[in-house]
Formats: sequence, structure tokens, C-alpha cells
Amino acid sequence: MIKVVIAEDQTLLRDALATLLGLERDIEVVGLAGNGREAHDVVRRKDPDLVLTDIEMPDMTGLELADLLRREESRTRVLIVTTFDRPGYLRRAMEAGVSGFILKDGPSADLAGAIRRVMAGERVVAPELAARAWDEADPLSDAERRLLRLAEAGLDSAAMAEASGLARGTVRNYLHSAISKLGAANRIEAARRARQKGWL
Repeated sequence: MIKVVIAEDQTLLRDALATLLGLERDIEVVGLAGNGREAHDVVRRKDPDLVLTDIEMPDMTGLELADLLRREESRTRVLIVTTFDRPGYLRRAMEAGVSGFILKDGPSADLAGAIRRVMAGERVVAPELAARAWDEADPLSDAERRLLRLAEAGLDSAAMAEASGLARGTVRNYLHSAISKLGAANRIEAARRARQKGWL
């Protein structure tokens, strides 16, 4: 049996995925989580073969979860299932060590097949994304990305400095760099452009 944990913040969709996979004779859903942090706790308790996760979730994203499991050298493989068909997300997912990246609007029959392929050692990527994934590299550093997320949340420079543990001058330098890289007029526009590209 392939033991799976599902991480999805929309309860209805999470339950639907669990029901769908429960119909498969070789797949067992052993845990459910509403965000990446919950999923990490469940993975540590249940030691599943695979975690099926969305990207955008509160507290910890699916990409952050994948990166954390990679750094912990967990044996649990990660399969991203998302509505976001942005090449930037796929690039970051691959860098975080995910084993697969498929879209929610694909045929339901493809989901179980993707899980089996991942467990057989394949890397599964939505074909419509694969060709575009490497066209445009993410220019942002991790620090720039973190600060743009804070800007997107409406924090001013002082609040960003406090939240990030950086000096105000350092925050300004990182933001100026991110704004320049993205050809934006200000931090809010930079955050919006980065979000559209899948870089946040």
C-alpha cells in the first residue's frame, strides 16, 4: 500500500481528494492537514510514502513544506497538486526537491497514476508547464522574496525590519534591488509582478 498524507486548506477539496484516493486498492490516506505546518507534524507521526500538497496554504506553503522535508532528508516524497500553472512555482518546486507537480484541473484518473509514477521513481510534471518552466529564471533572492511578501501584506519598512530581524537600511537595500530586478515602480508593484510570475 502507498501511504499518503493530504495537505490542502480547503476542507471540501481535501475531503474530496481523500474520498477519491480511498477508492484505489493500492493507496491509503493516513492523514489530513489544513496547512504545511500541520502536514509536517502528520508526516513526522505517520511516516507516509508521499504527501500530496497544495502550494498556497496558511502558516506554511507546500513549497516550504517540501523544502523542509528535503532538508530533513525525509523519505516522504512530495507531489504538488495546484491550480497555479505558473512556471515560477514549478521551478521553485523542483529546487525544493518535489517529485511531481500536477494541476487540479487535470482528469481525476491522472491523480492516482501520478502517485504511482512518483513512487516508481519518476518525476511527474504537468506537460503544459514543463516546456515553459525554464524560460524565465526567478531573479529574486530568498531575502528579497521574504520582504516582498511582507510588503504585499501591507507592512511598512519599520515593521518589515522588525519582522525580518534586519536593519532598516538593509531592508531598503533588498527592496530597492527587488524593485529594480522586476522593473517595478515601487514595492507593491514589485510584489504584484513577482506573485503573477509565481516567484512569491
